[in-house]
Amino acid sequence: MSVRRLLVSLNGARGAADGAAVPMSPEDVVESALGAVAAGAGEVLVHPRTPCGRESLSARVVGPVLEALRGAGCGVPVCVAASIAAEPDPAERLARVRSWTVLPDRAEVRFAEPGARELAEALLARGVAVDAMVPLGGEAGQEPLARFLAWPVRSHAPVRGRVPEGARARVRLAVELAAADPGLVRGMQWLPPVAVLLYGRGEAAWPVLRMAARYGRDARTGVGDVLHLPDGRPARSNAELVAAALAETAAATAAPAPSPAPGSGPRGASR
Repeated sequence: MSVRRLLVSLNGARGAADGAAVPMSPEDVVESALGAVAAGAGEVLVHPRTPCGRESLSARVVGPVLEALRGAGCGVPVCVAASIAAEPDPAERLARVRSWTVLPDRAEVRFAEPGARELAEALLARGVAVDAMVPLGGEAGQEPLARFLAWPVRSHAPVRGRVPEGARARVRLAVELAAADPGLVRGMQWLPPVAVLLYGRGEAAWPVLRMAARYGRDARTGVGDVLHLPDGRPARSNAELVAAALAETAAATAAPAPSPAPGSGPRGASR
């Protein structure tokens, strides 16, 4: 097996203090996205920011970033992070999303945050696919996953016809793993059939990416998650991380196959 699609997290919660590899201005975001796509990224995740560097969901911030990416020929689905970091108040987050005049292809919704279900449904109603982000392992607990499983919309949510083929699933479960624990992934076999993206941050980033490749899941990399290459050297760009990720997944899939991938039984996984 191999990674089905590689998403690049262009900036995440990083700031200028995290190094020159983190794109901050719209121009830097576009340049970084184009480099990452040229290196092999199949999706782009961006945290839009105001000129002072603060994350924002304002239509006046989100729209220009999306227009700049598409106008430059990014050519892959663009995902926007819709989280507490950008707008702490759940009601205001909803209002912001409903005010967007330029829509992303996908939006990341954190099911550990209050108002996640309502936010996800508002996005779906606008024709925006959703990455339902759930942390697993470590101190994460099971509550975010339980919230997702209790959400009746999940993968059957109707989405208007604007989602491009490359965006695929209307709802994708984005699982942040604290460590590359095969037991956690095998335990996901009982989940409803839904597309799954696996990723880790910091020290967990590369082991989880390799595990995602072995299980044939979507994966992600980028300076939003990790600032170092697999050999420990500081990454100079998102493109360098994407190239390294593809090399790592190729090596991981050359290893002996693990037990059957979650969702590969009779119910299968959404493709």
